[in-house]
Amino acid sequence: MLPRPEGTLIVLPAFNEEASVGRVLEEIQRVMPGVPCLVVDDGSTDGTAARARAGGATVLALPYNLGVGGAMRAGFKYARNEGFRNVVQLDADGQHDPAEVPALVAALDEADIVIGARFAGRGDYRATGPRRWAMRLLSGVIGRISRTKLTDTTSGYKANGPRAVALFAEHYPAEYLGDTVEALVIAARAGLRIRQLPAVMRPRQAGNPSHRPLKAAVYLIRAFVALGFALLRPRVVIPETGGSR
Repeated sequence: MLPRPEGTLIVLPAFNEEASVGRVLEEIQRVMPGVPCLVVDDGSTDGTAARARAGGATVLALPYNLGVGGAMRAGFKYARNEGFRNVVQLDADGQHDPAEVPALVAALDEADIVIGARFAGRGDYRATGPRRWAMRLLSGVIGRISRTKLTDTTSGYKANGPRAVALFAEHYPAEYLGDTVEALVIAARAGLRIRQLPAVMRPRQAGNPSHRPLKAAVYLIRAFVALGFALLRPRVVIPETGGSR
């Protein structure tokens, strides 16, 4: 049993994750009893919302599918309005290990965003071909912008501190890959401190992966379009933080 990270909300964006979301929530409560969880049901057509409520989570149901970026923007707004200091983004498909949440949150003492990085020395997760090349180049570019070494800027496992919550509640991009590439660029250009910790990527508990080998070339193109949009955006000012939980 791990200590519950105080003032922290775990946000799980979920689209048709009926088969896995209940088990993920059960695991979260087993390792961190009582930690608040918000499942953002991103226009699911199955029983995701019902399973999430049965698992003890608060459910924010979106009327139609917005993608991970839109779901997380809703999650950040909820966290800000409810007074949470930190937000941890965790997949509803079981690929992220909830046991790593306390370490990610603890690292927020010296950073505003902490990435659970898949290519940082732990686990055996691999990406190949154009997708891996894109990940390496993106990490190099965003690492330069944020002035820190990054190896996995497309990870969906992140802890966000009060300044990041305030920023993303107003300026979180909803476009494809906006929740990873574009969000990190926005944060870095706003002066937020970005760090990473090694994290293990597990197999999905159910469903199909969002990226398949045949879509690698499309992923590559979209990744750099997202980076281009991010660099063209004007710099934003971080709003005053108001989290109190």
